Amino acid sequence: MQTTQVHIRDKFWEDYSELVRRTVIPYQWEALNDRIAGAEPSYAIRNFRIAAGLEQGEFGGWVFQDSDLYKWLEAVAYSLRNQPDPELENIADGAIDLIGQAQHDNGYINTYFTIKEPGNEWTNLYEAHELYCAGHLIEAAVAYAEATGKHKIMDIACRFADLIDTLFGTGENQKRAYCGHQEIELALVKLYHATGEERYLNLSRYFIDERGSSPSYFTQEWERRGRTGIWSQGSPNLEMYQSHLPVREQTAAVGHSVRAVYMYTAMADLARLTNDASLRAACERLWANTTRKQMYITGGVGATHLGEAFTFDYDLPNDAVYAETCASIGLIFWARRMLRLEAKSEYADVMERALYNNVLGSMSKDGKHFFYVNPLEVWPEASKRNPDKHHVKPIRQKWFGCSCCPPNVARLLSSLNDYIYDVSAEGNTVHVHLYIGSTVQFTSLEGQEVTLSQRSELPWNGKVDFNVSLAPGNANGAAFTLALRVPNWFQSGQPVLRVNGVVQEVTVNNGYAHINRLWSEGDTLEWLLPLETKLIEAHPQIRADAGKAAIQRGPLVYCVEEADNRAPLASLYIAETAHLTEREAPHLLGGCVVVEGDGLVADGSAWPEDQPYQPIRKTRNPVRFTAIPYYLWGNREPGEMSVWLRN
Repeated sequence: MQTTQVHIRDKFWEDYSELVRRTVIPYQWEALNDRIAGAEPSYAIRNFRIAAGLEQGEFGGWVFQDSDLYKWLEAVAYSLRNQPDPELENIADGAIDLIGQAQHDNGYINTYFTIKEPGNEWTNLYEAHELYCAGHLIEAAVAYAEATGKHKIMDIACRFADLIDTLFGTGENQKRAYCGHQEIELALVKLYHATGEERYLNLSRYFIDERGSSPSYFTQEWERRGRTGIWSQGSPNLEMYQSHLPVREQTAAVGHSVRAVYMYTAMADLARLTNDASLRAACERLWANTTRKQMYITGGVGATHLGEAFTFDYDLPNDAVYAETCASIGLIFWARRMLRLEAKSEYADVMERALYNNVLGSMSKDGKHFFYVNPLEVWPEASKRNPDKHHVKPIRQKWFGCSCCPPNVARLLSSLNDYIYDVSAEGNTVHVHLYIGSTVQFTSLEGQEVTLSQRSELPWNGKVDFNVSLAPGNANGAAFTLALRVPNWFQSGQPVLRVNGVVQEVTVNNGYAHINRLWSEGDTLEWLLPLETKLIEAHPQIRADAGKAAIQRGPLVYCVEEADNRAPLASLYIAETAHLTEREAPHLLGGCVVVEGDGLVADGSAWPEDQPYQPIRKTRNPVRFTAIPYYLWGNREPGEMSVWLRN
């Protein structure tokens, strides 16, 4: 793929970019420094100060606490790339100095082992997240060096990566091991791209190839530790950590969902870079299972709070769901890599679904409150009193003791311009994956400098315009193919394409409409996408949604909230003829389009007091219900919420 410059110019997404830059990043810096009143402490900065010898104290937080700071730094890097901010850059430079002070002479850096278990480094790869934290350091380093031109954090990261390269592998005196939480694998690919050093790519491939080999390293390590661990004393759960089989033999998504999608991301990277057909086949097989049998309509993955994990095909409970924010972000990472393997619209469709719904819904409109778990049905009383649903929160939290998700959201939204386009190395094809207002600059096959400007009215309207601008003095035009994704929004109509006002016939390949022509300065293209409100039903084997329907309009999934409708929401039915209508609500939750429809609610007024059951009467009263975009739920008074309604 060609290196391109992409700048977002889109009201909907610029609001989020500004929210992240002005509010989210500064707020999270305060959280990392334990300065948010009423929030769970992070300990992250304090741990680094202790490890650096700047203050005394005990290690605080989770074993992987370092990674929160690294992800925050990565978000800062993307934000600085988009808009310079000397004050923010100065804060980040200070954090990098602190990380450098905590680094050992041999390149090792991890505050948990420096403070709490010195001498026990690399003895608990199953649980201790050393390579996971190293991976997030590497990702932050690559992004920060690219954004600022400063290489101090790259030097820190490379020293650590070089140490890891000497310790792990198949050579004499090397550990034939891998991390319990995948992350280092995808990070090493980024480091390879940034440095050109093939040893980093080879190390990533080693970690993927070694995983799942027999006998199990995790089991051997557990035995050497005297069958003890940080959290559990039981034998290692190999399936939970995707190490039950070699990765090329795995057929279904199992285990901890974030670990899984991070690993699949690296597998897709390696399949492309090494032309590994068996690895690619595994990616495609796992993709099909994950997205067609184990993904929520919101783009969430991971059905159970026990192990934050996948369970089995079609097991997608709405009220006890997990759908961790990080898992959806990892799914987006994976989809992006699959698009680089092959431009197929289904990958971009999933990327868009997870982005607009699960990821955006995880953060409040004020940028200071977050969901870790993203449910599709909430009953606040059950969240409070049912121990099986304590993880399902009716309101977003200020911070978490395990706060992997908030900085993950910040780094994704800050880097969103990397997800919109792909330009072939020759410059003869431009794929548009996401309809987000933006400009992309690239070099055409003939060596012509081209700027393609996109103006999108999504998610509220389906009109997308493109304008072609060529370098001054270019009278010959530029030949390239524009490949526009045909979204899978369940629309009944077909998109309409006009070039300079003239309707065009297009060829659709892998879900992309291709138009190939010699483009001239000032050429315009209109791409009119049907945007219809649809009632969606689930596969019959998804038992939690049997007899129910969800509402979707374009990329947005909708939900009903108690704030707009009568509780209990479980008694609300969609009428046989729903008469769905759309209404702009400019003053509701920052502005949105709401959907209204005809429904029925069970009449409880004549129900005998203190009588839990009676013969069926099917007495129902007509109501007009209101649904809002799912990503906006939970921004008002706490109450019930539901995506799926009885139908």
